[in-house]
Amino acid sequence: MNTDDFIQKTGVSRETFEKFQLYADMLEKWQKSINLVSNSTLSDKWRRHFYDSAQLIEHIKTSDKALKILDLGSGAGFPGLVISLLGAGEVHLVEGVGKKCSFMKQVVQKTNMNAIVHNERIEQMVVFPVDLITSRACADLDKLLELTFPFMTDYTECLFLKGEKSGDEIKHASKKWCFDIKKIPSKSEESGMILHLSNIKRK
Repeated sequence: MNTDDFIQKTGVSRETFEKFQLYADMLEKWQKSINLVSNSTLSDKWRRHFYDSAQLIEHIKTSDKALKILDLGSGAGFPGLVISLLGAGEVHLVEGVGKKCSFMKQVVQKTNMNAIVHNERIEQMVVFPVDLITSRACADLDKLLELTFPFMTDYTECLFLKGEKSGDEIKHASKKWCFDIKKIPSKSEESGMILHLSNIKRK
């Protein structure tokens, strides 16, 4: 996927795409000194990272007020920074590695997006209610729910980007949790899946 394909598939404005290009350039530059993403994926970054994250926007409910979103294990900002650039709401990015946080803070500053980077473990964070929780390749489903449950209200939804083992993760998590789930095939990765969870309760 090249930049034209990304623009066509996401429908982003020229102004928003310029911010994405800035983000992509910074990713290339920082990757030389710190391992933000797998080196083998860098040449295909528009599909593997940017479009993979951007596809979530179709499944985020719009609201009169800005959504408060928690993105766990943000790494290089996927999917949190991407959905923030697409106007999803106020995104709180949680990442324990300081250098990755420095990178994300630079991107937030340069693109002036509505995002806050938390350089800490989620277990140590001050809890606040959120509308949506997102994550990509961070932990298995049971662990994700365990870590983020304190931030959930009755109306919180989750969008988790998962790989081919998502079926096993759902089965395992169902032993401890009740939830409504939609399994949405990924548009960027043939074996990928988006898990859309709502009505989440501990058993």
